[in-house]
Amino acid sequence: MTRPRVYDEAVLQALVVLWEASDRICGKRLGPLLPLLIDSLERHGHLRLDEDIRKKLLRISASTIDRLLAPARATGARKRRHSPPVVRGQIPVRTFADWHDPLPGFMEMDLVAHCGGSISGRYNHTLTLTDICSGRTECAALAVRDSSLVVGALEALQGAMPFPLRGVDTDNGGEFVNAALLDFCREHKIELTRGRPCRKNDQAWVEQKNGAVVRRMVGYGRLEGVAAAESLARLYASTRLFVNFFQPSFKLLKKERIGARVRKQYARPETPCARLLASPDILEAPKERLRAVLASLDPLRLLDEIRAMQGHIAGLAAGSGVSRPPERHADLDRFLASLAIAWKEGEVRPTHKAKPKTARWWRTRTDAFEEAWPKVLVWLESEPDQTAKQILERLCMEEPDVFSPDQLRTLQRRVKQWRVVAARRLVFPGSTPVDTEPPATAATG
Repeated sequence: MTRPRVYDEAVLQALVVLWEASDRICGKRLGPLLPLLIDSLERHGHLRLDEDIRKKLLRISASTIDRLLAPARATGARKRRHSPPVVRGQIPVRTFADWHDPLPGFMEMDLVAHCGGSISGRYNHTLTLTDICSGRTECAALAVRDSSLVVGALEALQGAMPFPLRGVDTDNGGEFVNAALLDFCREHKIELTRGRPCRKNDQAWVEQKNGAVVRRMVGYGRLEGVAAAESLARLYASTRLFVNFFQPSFKLLKKERIGARVRKQYARPETPCARLLASPDILEAPKERLRAVLASLDPLRLLDEIRAMQGHIAGLAAGSGVSRPPERHADLDRFLASLAIAWKEGEVRPTHKAKPKTARWWRTRTDAFEEAWPKVLVWLESEPDQTAKQILERLCMEEPDVFSPDQLRTLQRRVKQWRVVAARRLVFPGSTPVDTEPPATAATG
């Protein structure tokens, strides 16, 4: 006896849209985000869910999320400048084991080079700061690698954070270990420390964000010049809000070594904003500002802006000659409609997207159900729960010379396509009607 299906096509369609709106995070991070994301999208008028679909989405487990999204997922060295020994000796060393539940405001800092694989010439950099306590990440675009620009960016970011900057931990690069940054930290009473040379694990938190945020958003292309730096700055203006308010992250609670095996225990994934709101070390005034910003943010508009700037930056890296950033429009209906089927095109980030293959539009066999499909549509509309096997049995009884049980797999594909379209109409009742006739599939039998 076949077990009844709990999460149908309508739930899958809504889940795919929410997954895309969260920038394709994993099931363990997406599960805790679903209540906040659904509420935000509905509040801004982007989504209207049936009550039954909403209940199913709110109780869905992380493993079920990954299982349902599996088909969608299946379709996407540099030289160091050594600092003077006199300055380096004034900055104490801090290892990864020296962090003991620090207060919000103790951050790790690093530079990401956008050199495209070649360190010759001048190119843009990204200054990344990660708060150890909350995971809050701030990024700033630098036109070149320069200590004065690092100090200026750090001073600008200091006023944008909801907590005082208490400490900064860096690597041993010359852009960090220098008199300018040392004097700035002493003047503002910021604790400045550095990791051990050639030990990247001493900056494990910011190194992880270099990949999960900077490389994920910008890619690995070469960017140079003031225009590219300004485009990066515009991208990070939306990225910092999207990442810090709508991207849950894991936080390690404890680590235990048993022989050669290391067992790790993580806390429930939370956004950096949620961690700061729950922290007793943050004053009530900054918390009120965080709540106000969270209530005003539209995650879909932020993601649309991010995708647009990623396309622009990808063009700059490819040398397209387009230096002016795109203008954004208020209408998000087209972008929202594209989220449900974006996974079919593979990688959606223009900064990572390879040249697409030519779509195959022709058929290799005659469509056996072309003439009978209008009749099948009537059956499906009147009895949507009947299976393709039951429909084929009715067709074989009516026209035994035309249809046979061997055509079951072809009819199942056609019925599945119809259910996807019907589920989409249920999730987006106000959207433009979609033709109920499934598109011809190549090489069907």
